[in-house]
Amino acid sequence: MNPSNIGTVGQDLHVKGLEGVIALNSSICHIDGRKGTLIYRGYAIEDLAANSTFEDVAYLLWHGHIPDEDQGLEKELASLRHVPEQVLNLLLQLPSDFDPMAALRTGISLLSHYDPEANNSSPDANYQKALRLTAQIPVLIAALARHRHNKPPVTPQITGNTAENFLYMLTGEEPGPSAAQALDAALVLHAEHGLNASTFATRVIGATLSDMYSAVVGGVSALKGALHGGANTRVMLALLDLRDSGEDPAEFVRKKLAAKERVMGFGHRVYKTLDPRANVLRKLLIELAHERNALYWIDLCSALTRVMEEEKGINANVDFYSAPTYHLLGIEPDFYTTLFVMGRITGWTAHLLEQWKDNRLIRPRAAYTGPVGLKLSNA
Repeated sequence: MNPSNIGTVGQDLHVKGLEGVIALNSSICHIDGRKGTLIYRGYAIEDLAANSTFEDVAYLLWHGHIPDEDQGLEKELASLRHVPEQVLNLLLQLPSDFDPMAALRTGISLLSHYDPEANNSSPDANYQKALRLTAQIPVLIAALARHRHNKPPVTPQITGNTAENFLYMLTGEEPGPSAAQALDAALVLHAEHGLNASTFATRVIGATLSDMYSAVVGGVSALKGALHGGANTRVMLALLDLRDSGEDPAEFVRKKLAAKERVMGFGHRVYKTLDPRANVLRKLLIELAHERNALYWIDLCSALTRVMEEEKGINANVDFYSAPTYHLLGIEPDFYTTLFVMGRITGWTAHLLEQWKDNRLIRPRAAYTGPVGLKLSNA
């Protein structure tokens, strides 16, 4: 019997990639791709990046409002930065050519074994885990970045905000105000972005009533994928190649387009106009480049964006400007996605807390397109 003659069930009614499908209700974030707007719980991202801190945005995502002066999280997060020595010791046994996202995934999983509330699913315990993860993930990333160069971890400070402390742990020196401000704003911009692949993966895992650590490890695993996280790494590698080769940026872009290759850092699945996060980071990059006498990066980015707008009418996205910003902060390109995690942990955990308030197992169906009626014999 020829299987091609067997009928299929129903029609193909699926939406490829679930694009535009509304899977659930959420009060955390709203994106209008046509207008180029992004809001967290009612606040425009431009306002938050300019007038708040990463800690205040974390509070906003978790609680639904900006904290009062006595509700800020800076001191509380600073007090939770200690990472068990056993976790650091295990991570420091990794070979020096480790993949940063894979190593961070392992580190977060290890943390669960030293958290007595790991399997406590009460709302208070879950909130405390969100706090601890937000405080400890930067410690893991900084320790791994130093391990790459056979340097011991720097003990985190018990004061200062997340951005300041991370840069201190990275170098052992107090960061300048522009550096800390740029990283703080980048964390705000990366804190939340709706029901993207990693956030959806996190909610799907959480909906099974698995624990927060497992759900976050799932989010990290999704973000590790080349089609989700890592775009800013590829942007920086391309920028470094351009710098080292001395090739004309316009010719670089035109050759890419002629070969029908993608120019990384331009366009977005959601935004049909300028990514609002990109404009904020562009201004921060300019300030940081002036402070560090690195105007070359401004000139290069300006040249590339001008050609892309002329040739394709496509705007730069957040990855395009975050890449040179992180480079000027002394962060290696393959660690850029771990910084994405450092900010997005607040969004992931906010979605988990929201999911568990009115949980239902997320269980979509597939439109079956295979054969029916096959038999092993004619009997």
